[in-house]
Amino acid sequence: MISSSLLAATDPAALQNACGDNTGWLCEHVFDWTGSKRWARAAEWFVAKPLTILVIIIGAALVAMIVRWMISRSMNRLMVTGSPTKRGGKGYLRRRTSEAILASGDSSQRTEARLETLTAVFRSIGTALVWFVALFFILEVLGISLGPLLATAGIVGVALGFGTQTMVRDFISGFFIVAEDQFGVGDTIDVGGGAKGIVERITLRATHIRDPEGTMWHVANGQIVKVANKSQEWARALIDVVLPYDADINAVSDVMQEVADAIQADAVWSGQIMERAEIWGIQEFDSDGVHVRMVIKTEPAAQFGVLRELRARLKETFDERGISFAYAGAPTQVVLTEQAPPKSPPPSAAAKANMPPSDGVGIGGERHIDAGFGADGDAD
Repeated sequence: MISSSLLAATDPAALQNACGDNTGWLCEHVFDWTGSKRWARAAEWFVAKPLTILVIIIGAALVAMIVRWMISRSMNRLMVTGSPTKRGGKGYLRRRTSEAILASGDSSQRTEARLETLTAVFRSIGTALVWFVALFFILEVLGISLGPLLATAGIVGVALGFGTQTMVRDFISGFFIVAEDQFGVGDTIDVGGGAKGIVERITLRATHIRDPEGTMWHVANGQIVKVANKSQEWARALIDVVLPYDADINAVSDVMQEVADAIQADAVWSGQIMERAEIWGIQEFDSDGVHVRMVIKTEPAAQFGVLRELRARLKETFDERGISFAYAGAPTQVVLTEQAPPKSPPPSAAAKANMPPSDGVGIGGERHIDAGFGADGDAD
């Protein structure tokens, strides 16, 4: 036994035959101690390699934890508000959030949602990179050649690249939608194609919109070319009151202002109205009547409820004051129709006796006159 151990220790060829080209420390020592190729390989595959892989996994987990912590810390610093005179003193996400939202106190939920989304994205990317590198180390420990795998991965990557262009575009668009705060959860938006309503969920892949009928729209972010956000920063309740042409515009405008002021003074609606209503005056004349426009600046997405309340109170107040809308007192429609003139009575016998004899020209003239009526009838 001692002679075989000494022989094994001094024979590199036998050691390479037992442990291979990548000689592990445990395989080498076991082979030196026992001189058995079987025991050396068993120790390498059942002890050394699992321990090495375990160390790699633990190290990758620690590195991934540190990376996630650093990303979370860096993203949280984007929310730190510093001196306004110091460059970069205000966090990036706050600088990308409108002053109206910041002043209204709604920036916490809005910006925290953006912060969570962006943090989750960067943490996922960082964690994926760490484990990707750890996977290469594990494959190297197992003795798997990385060259063929990289070549195969390159071919597969090129093939998948053509098929995932749309997905990549969706992810990039979704990232900028969240980063630039184009819209957020709870906003009322219109992205075209009939997809409009309240945003219920945003991911980097798609935006999920619930319309007033309850239908859920799933819109890929890469397909959003333009978006109308009806609840960002502030909104405006706009209404055109159509009045008859004989109405006293100044008096009716005073009534409209009175109704709007009453809504603003109501405790239920005062928190949703930002400024006093404005009567912009006559907007247009048309067959319906005179359009008088009134606008009220409201909180984001509050214009719809304010408009419904405004219409109800205007109808009630107008009924009390005896003011009629143009639609209720629309002008009477007059239809002109063409009727044939009444026929004259035939001449009496005495009249016929006193009539001069016809020379034939008058008959032709009558025919000409009849043809003229026929022409008028065709023209009509």
